[in-house]
Amino acid sequence: MSAPATVDVNVPRFNQAMVAALVGAAFVLQWWPLVAITAGILALTRFGGPRLGVFTQTYERMIRPRMAGPIEHEAAAPPRFAQLLGTVFLGAATVLFVFGWPVAAWAVAVAVFALAMLAATTRICVGCIIYDRAVA
Repeated sequence: MSAPATVDVNVPRFNQAMVAALVGAAFVLQWWPLVAITAGILALTRFGGPRLGVFTQTYERMIRPRMAGPIEHEAAAPPRFAQLLGTVFLGAATVLFVFGWPVAAWAVAVAVFALAMLAATTRICVGCIIYDRAVA
């Protein structure tokens, strides 16, 4: 199954908001397994497609039906690349936690939190910008 060429602009924003919420909660609670769970959710979505995406399905089934107006679309490749970066960095944070480097792990996780929050609230997606510059 190939991934769609475009995506509803609200899907990546919702995903980014959920990543920020979960990683932020993990930091506040100092419960690093939530970072690993978030990495797993992102990996499942990235490699299994939108049908397996917990955040994507939540948006499509619960939020989108309550929204009025037309759906605005954007190219899907940049947010998919950004999601891959989030998966890799949260996975790296998980490995750092497992091997006893919590300060480094939290630094990586908080960086992902900050970038996800930035993208969710302002539509400034650093991973998307990196993708666009790499492809151009």
